[in-house]
Amino acid sequence: MPTTKTAPSKPASAGANKTVTMIGTVESDKRARSRTVVVDYKTMHPKYGKFVSRRTVLQVHDESNDSKLGDRVEVKPCRPMSRTKRWTLVRVVERGNRVELVTQDPTAKPAKA
Repeated sequence: MPTTKTAPSKPASAGANKTVTMIGTVESDKRARSRTVVVDYKTMHPKYGKFVSRRTVLQVHDESNDSKLGDRVEVKPCRPMSRTKRWTLVRVVERGNRVELVTQDPTAKPAKA
């Protein structure tokens, strides 16, 4: 009778519930229920040892349109919602400062004082 080796069983709580979450900044909130979130990080250059700034751009699903431009948000992976959208919003960590951009009409003439 041949003997078979089996891997030792792990408890259910050991590998479960390891959801990867990332914290980033909302760069664009122009689309309905979709956000562009940028995650900035620093990594060491393999040859020179200097720390280099890198960024990851994520397309995030925001069901309630809760996040706005400049907010720091926590996101987690989810099933593909579109060709590029594979992350969903968990929570808004910190509200960003709301700056309204005012654009001038290039055809408008300056007012005389």
